Amino acid sequence: MMCIKAAVPRVGSLRRVLVTGLPTMWGAVAVTYKLTCPLAQQDALGARVVTSAVFFAVGTGLIIHVRHALLRELRQARRVAGLAQRVLLRPLPPRIDGLAVAAAQLSADRGAVIGGDLYEAVATEHGVRVVMGDVRGHGLAAIGTAAAVLGSFREAVHDEPELGGVLRRLDRALGRHLRELHRAEHPAAGPEPDGSVAEEFVTVLLLEIGRDGEMRALNCGHPWPYLISGAVVEPLSGADPLPPLGPFPLPGDLSGLRCGPLRPGETLVLHTDGAEDARDARGRFFSLTKALQEAVGAPPQAVLGAVFTALLNHTGDTPKDDVALLALRNDRQHIHPAGARGTARQTATHPQPTRHL
Repeated sequence: MMCIKAAVPRVGSLRRVLVTGLPTMWGAVAVTYKLTCPLAQQDALGARVVTSAVFFAVGTGLIIHVRHALLRELRQARRVAGLAQRVLLRPLPPRIDGLAVAAAQLSADRGAVIGGDLYEAVATEHGVRVVMGDVRGHGLAAIGTAAAVLGSFREAVHDEPELGGVLRRLDRALGRHLRELHRAEHPAAGPEPDGSVAEEFVTVLLLEIGRDGEMRALNCGHPWPYLISGAVVEPLSGADPLPPLGPFPLPGDLSGLRCGPLRPGETLVLHTDGAEDARDARGRFFSLTKALQEAVGAPPQAVLGAVFTALLNHTGDTPKDDVALLALRNDRQHIHPAGARGTARQTATHPQPTRHL
């Protein structure tokens, strides 16, 4: 281990020497040739051709060297981004407590592997708990905020018996992150975030699926997921969501919204607003509902593949915003009677949604 740690700085130092030393050496060779070589002092046509060839060779070498250095840095940046993706948006297992699961993310930044969307699904003693979120902005700048929210979720889902407690933990984690971001950017300013930081927000959808299939949700400014039941594709709920996390305090009552059961064979597709806001060259919005209808009956992984293919065809391979999708299909054999673990009371502020199946 000590040998490896010692070798890493030596490799980095050698790379820096090569990056800066070779262009310097080539430049010195060209200048030395021009100043000391008798042939370079002559005005004859042949001497000029030779001199031009020397400088052309030096210039070409410099360009090739710079190109290789830039490609090396790009590959390194992509490796780092790939590692960050596996830590932040770690791959989900294909099955979680009897649910078939698939998730994927498409970044709007060509140079970025990850963006501002976040998702996670965890099996807990309280049921399978899922989060789908969207950080304001996209690309590498949103990674820190997404990491703060996801880190808090991964701990809170096991500690908090109620979904409202999980949401409050996420809200506090986001607040701490924004305050730290403010102090790092403005060390001489006061402890409270200024306007630019205070405007940061995250839309979040929390979902809990009990062992009996009953679903309960808390939605803070995020699009409602779609339920695929047989040949029918419809939003899980039409209730008004709460404000996004960040700008406004959470209300006192966070009992959550009962969304009915996820029956065996039904699929739930969570998404970020980048999917439905995507437009083609003529300004027409992408129809996520139509894409899901084309994928009726397919397993979760195939559903995601069909949606992303249709989305890229619609936008011409140039989406303007990050897009994340997470699909869950109930592969359990039966649903337990109502009132089992994972169910929750419906709040007065969220009316019971009507589902036409």
